Amino acid sequence: MFNEFKLKENVILKNRIVVAPMTTWSGNDDLTISNEEIEYYKYRSDDVGMFITACTFFQPNGQGFENQFYAGTDNYIDSLKKLADAIKFNGAKGILQIFHAGRKADPSKGVLISASSVKPTSTSYGTLESLPVPKEMTEEEINEIIEGFYLTTVRAIKAGFDGIEIHGANTYLLQQFFSPHSNKRSDQWGGSLENRMKLILEVINSVNKAKKEFGKEEFIIGYRFSPEEIEEPGITIEDTLALVDTLSEQDIDYLHISLKDYNATSSRDENDKRIIGKLISEKINGRKPLIGVGSITTKEKAEDAINLCYDLVALGRILLTEPKWVHKIKNNEEITDYIDLKNPKEQYLPEKMVKKIEGIPGWINLK
Repeated sequence: MFNEFKLKENVILKNRIVVAPMTTWSGNDDLTISNEEIEYYKYRSDDVGMFITACTFFQPNGQGFENQFYAGTDNYIDSLKKLADAIKFNGAKGILQIFHAGRKADPSKGVLISASSVKPTSTSYGTLESLPVPKEMTEEEINEIIEGFYLTTVRAIKAGFDGIEIHGANTYLLQQFFSPHSNKRSDQWGGSLENRMKLILEVINSVNKAKKEFGKEEFIIGYRFSPEEIEEPGITIEDTLALVDTLSEQDIDYLHISLKDYNATSSRDENDKRIIGKLISEKINGRKPLIGVGSITTKEKAEDAINLCYDLVALGRILLTEPKWVHKIKNNEEITDYIDLKNPKEQYLPEKMVKKIEGIPGWINLK
């Protein structure tokens, strides 16, 4: 767990611990990174190998969270640079996660768009009943998304990030194109499994174009995916194994699974007791490093995840309550597993973030 890890040629991580991307809800009103967020990132980056940021967006109608930081114009490069510098200060690799929320975006920020005009089954805004039906995207709008990932990667390079992660998970826009639940198209962007993968592959090509034109070979490109959907029809393990097989042949540097538990079994079929991570790892077959995530809170669970099938392990909620997790695990010190509501600044948690967490019962222990 604490040994160096060779991510790819000329890129060595100081250990196998990754900070998972977690929304902070704490940007400034002008969508720049706030000083509280900078402290949040800097204090958690000391001892980890790689830090994946909360997702950023590049079109106004792609905003998925309140007070989310923006990367849609060159005017925001200085803001992004503050974030990159904070993460890299003590040697962690800084990865900017990029997404478009699609039909799950804030409906007050513009017309909701998606692969097809199909309402989502979950939302962060209001009620499902009040959420508008998204507009099916035109060819021009699809090309704008591809260009948006390209331009945002260029800004990430100019801001000094070590890499970017394409967010194709958690039912946001790229997953909406891959999913047979949300993609009912009959053109080149829908229908067959291969066509539903097409936008993902075009985005990968676009970010690689940015890397070749503005970056260095060491620049990291990752892809995050969700392995299943509970909807019918929805993404199945078999669909994802086909996607992962294709992604393993692309010019990317790692794959990052999104799970609530690193050793989870199927959420679609309770009789399927196969461990999803192991299935994915076997399909990758050593072609790309795989990041595991989900309920990894202790040294024992981190080691178990690595022994199970994962090359790297991403920690999320435990790093909110215990920013010095790696240091304390190494030194056998007590881990804090709750947010101290009387002194959240001692845990370097932004005020807006704490208020949001208080409104999500049971997500994190509060005292």
